[in-house]
Amino acid sequence: MSKQVWTATGRRKSSVAQVRMTGGTGNIVVNGVDVEEYMPYATLVMDLKQPLVATNNENRFDIDITVKGGGFSGQTGAIRLGITRALLKFDANTDQSREDSYRHILKNEGFITRDPRVKERKKYGLKKARRAPQFSKR
Repeated sequence: MSKQVWTATGRRKSSVAQVRMTGGTGNIVVNGVDVEEYMPYATLVMDLKQPLVATNNENRFDIDITVKGGGFSGQTGAIRLGITRALLKFDANTDQSREDSYRHILKNEGFITRDPRVKERKKYGLKKARRAPQFSKR
């Protein structure tokens, strides 16, 4: 019998993360490397594990992640959203109106909403998106 797999996709800035969650012991692998080695800062690792901590599932699932694009911060946000969506698929059969449902817990923490902020495009005549050249009177 094959293990049940919950898959989800998360996006943030220009990063896209594909998350595969299976029952296990809490191992998280990002692009074939352990998450502690892949992410340069412990705060980023803590940030992507927040949905698991909020639902008390730190040691319940093995998670395999493929992430592309962006920097570490954007990738962390994409992974967090992907983990959240996978947890929602795992908990889909329970009554969503209950206080202890994953949807209720994750919604109150603000993990379900995709962060829509992306880099603004550069406009012609300006140095960056909004930064104008210094004004010179003479």
